Amino acid sequence: MALSSPSIFSTRSVYRLNPLLFSQHRIKTSISLWKFNKFNPNRYISAAASSENGVFTSPETEKAFDFSSEERIYNWWDSQGYFKPKIDQGGDPFVISMPPPNVTGSLHMGHAMFVTLEDIMVRYNRMKGRPTLWLPGTDHAGIATQLVVERMLASEGIKRVELGRDEFTKRVWEWKAKYGGTITEQIKRLGASCDWSREHFTLDEQLSRAVVEAFNRLHEKGLIYQGSYMVNWSPSLQTAVSDLEVEYSEEPGMLYYIKYRVAGGSRDDFMTIATTRPETLFGDVAIAVNPEDQRYSKYIGRQAIVPMTYGRHVPIIADRYVDKEFGTGVLKISPGHDHNDYLLARKLGLPILNVMNKDGTLNEVAGLYSGMDRFEARKKLWLELEETGLAVKKEPHTSRIPRSQRGGEVIEPLVSKQWFVTMEPLAEKALHAVQKGQLTIIPDRFEKIYNHWLSNIKDWCISRQLWWGHRIPVWYIVGKDCEEDYIVARSSEEALGKAREKYGYDVEIYQDPDVLDTWFSSALWPFSTLGWPDLSADDYKRFYPTTVLETGHDILFFWVARMVMMGIEFTGTVPFSHVYMHGLIKDSQGRKMSKTLGNVIDPVDTIKEYGSDALRFTLSLGTAGQDLNLSMERLSSNKAFTNKLWNAGKFVLQNLPSPSDVSAWETISAHKFVSEESLLKLPLPECWVVSKLHQLIDVVSSSYDKFFFNDVARETYDFFWGDFADWYIEASKARLYQSEGNSDASVAQAVLLYVFENILKMLHPFMPFVTEALWQVT
Repeated sequence: MALSSPSIFSTRSVYRLNPLLFSQHRIKTSISLWKFNKFNPNRYISAAASSENGVFTSPETEKAFDFSSEERIYNWWDSQGYFKPKIDQGGDPFVISMPPPNVTGSLHMGHAMFVTLEDIMVRYNRMKGRPTLWLPGTDHAGIATQLVVERMLASEGIKRVELGRDEFTKRVWEWKAKYGGTITEQIKRLGASCDWSREHFTLDEQLSRAVVEAFNRLHEKGLIYQGSYMVNWSPSLQTAVSDLEVEYSEEPGMLYYIKYRVAGGSRDDFMTIATTRPETLFGDVAIAVNPEDQRYSKYIGRQAIVPMTYGRHVPIIADRYVDKEFGTGVLKISPGHDHNDYLLARKLGLPILNVMNKDGTLNEVAGLYSGMDRFEARKKLWLELEETGLAVKKEPHTSRIPRSQRGGEVIEPLVSKQWFVTMEPLAEKALHAVQKGQLTIIPDRFEKIYNHWLSNIKDWCISRQLWWGHRIPVWYIVGKDCEEDYIVARSSEEALGKAREKYGYDVEIYQDPDVLDTWFSSALWPFSTLGWPDLSADDYKRFYPTTVLETGHDILFFWVARMVMMGIEFTGTVPFSHVYMHGLIKDSQGRKMSKTLGNVIDPVDTIKEYGSDALRFTLSLGTAGQDLNLSMERLSSNKAFTNKLWNAGKFVLQNLPSPSDVSAWETISAHKFVSEESLLKLPLPECWVVSKLHQLIDVVSSSYDKFFFNDVARETYDFFWGDFADWYIEASKARLYQSEGNSDASVAQAVLLYVFENILKMLHPFMPFVTEALWQVT
């Protein structure tokens, strides 16, 4: 028999139960208008069919909710089409674009958090009857994916360069086809009610077309340019990486004190500098002191001799940037290998000297150290400084070390030729969106962070020296200067046509080998997934702009702000009206989860032991923007809550008439709870619990509208456990057991069913599996 029983959150279910929970009609006493439904025997017949087909279990036959049924329930939801937006419902749609997890990823608690919160919003709005779309997808994750495949090939004794670009890219696509769906299946395991028929991948044809279009439009407006600037360089990956992909850690190291002799002075005329990276001295272009530091004022304007460089001289200059109280008060300026030195050199007009190859070895500027690894060169250089008497001392020192988030290696600040986006004009519009109230950030304290970053924004390095990703749509002319003669186009055919117009029919072109930063395609996500740049696409016209963007507060400016900027630039509209920021998940002691500490809680294992509902409910108790300390005790408590709900359902079921007793059901259906007058006619226990329910519904509805999901969870939990399960169920037993067949028993039955069904509806966005199972049998 077909599984035709409507889901708790389907449109039919909401209409049929005309949810008290979401009624917009209120009376002064804060009691929502609601009409109790007449008994529908078809619902029980369909539910029985569902049980027979193995989808649902019942409290009447099972002592506890069976977690293994969650996947069956999920597949049933999906097969019934409940995740698709009901366009014919009318009204403003509710739309969320899922933050696309990396295709290489495996579910972690951060994923579990965003899935829980977004699914709460989606199910709530779907139950309200709004056309609701939760659009899922995954990110191609340029660096992470290329690393994974390179390691796989290395295990087979194959190097990427041996394969060539085309063959390597083919291997990555093969890997993606085989393993790329892991994270998607795990997200489904959490109950994510996404419309999977609209799933996207950032390298699929539609999104790739959007990326090329965006690059071309920005370049046409003069907002994309090529130049040599300081970037974060990954020597092992041999690519620039974004600020987000650099993690800083406090690590023990050494501070080296080195003598720089003053040219033309006596043996006593020297300046001592302190550095954690002595190998960069080959790139020194100046020595700086504070102009008010009397110790060195006599040397300002003279020359210093850089050690181990065969007498190379650099100027001794004065600048207030130098902190005379830090270290020796003398600063070596190596602008090719330090972000701060680079900015200072540009301000002062100093040259940029690079001493590093792309693989982390020193280049010919380092003389005899050329070809040596940077860390090996450091050791050898210090020994030779000691031998020449230029080494003063070295001492233990804790430094803030930049490491690659992906590979773990030490990142090298390096000047490199890259593609950049001019951000200031884009940022200005994004700032105005918040100022004008077009965009609301929750919690509002993050507005300060958003405003500060956009007000001090730097140009964005968007090129990456990888093979996996969106190839930069730039072509060069063979035999011409790359920086002067290049063509930006939407295809190779268009590029060749433009080249022939300018240089003749026999011209030869080749495409830029770099790919775009993964965040570039992610910045287009809310509208590229809906069909942009095709403004006539049905989904774009119907669902853009979206409603809410929910994500972790740690990527507010790396992703959220960029989406706002790109959305305004390309569509003229802020891509979402609200941004909801969740906090980080930490262990019970408030520590960041890490493999080193051994405190990582795996959500997949947690689901197997506690069930998805207990995990989701636990995560929902976090406050917006605040980190959540997760403990096994909380999970155990909420697993017990799931069982309590199951047992309450068992009590209700056992005390309802048989489905075949139509007369008894008609008596139950005759009881009304729509008006104050009808409530006052109820016996005191029933009047009390229904009134408490109505008050709760008003509070819950208000909290939902304010995005206070933790309040919804706590209020509903407290009502169910304290008022309904522990108090009213006990009070109802006297009527049910002592007044069987009379009006007192039917009133108690009607109230039990009425209250319990509304509890299920209120809890469903948080605990969808157990509430669905109970809905099908009560």
